[in-house]
Amino acid sequence: MPGRRAKILAILSETFWLLVLAIVAMFAFFLALGAFKPGEVIGLTIAVAVLALLWIAHAVWAGRHHHDYDPSSIRARERRGF
Repeated sequence: MPGRRAKILAILSETFWLLVLAIVAMFAFFLALGAFKPGEVIGLTIAVAVLALLWIAHAVWAGRHHHDYDPSSIRARERRGF
């Protein structure tokens, strides 16, 4: 059961960060389209800027701490002498 819960939490976490990225991208799209000006919706602009900073911090942290190595490829590389 603990393994299943960890897998579900990992999936929910990745889904959350994907939704954050989608919100930031959608805001940038509508901004580029000219649907509104950032000064007109200052609260939304600040909220999206905070989400963007949080996503960048998450991406940097995940990039530094996620090591998904395949043990069989490491063994094969060591066997060949590389």
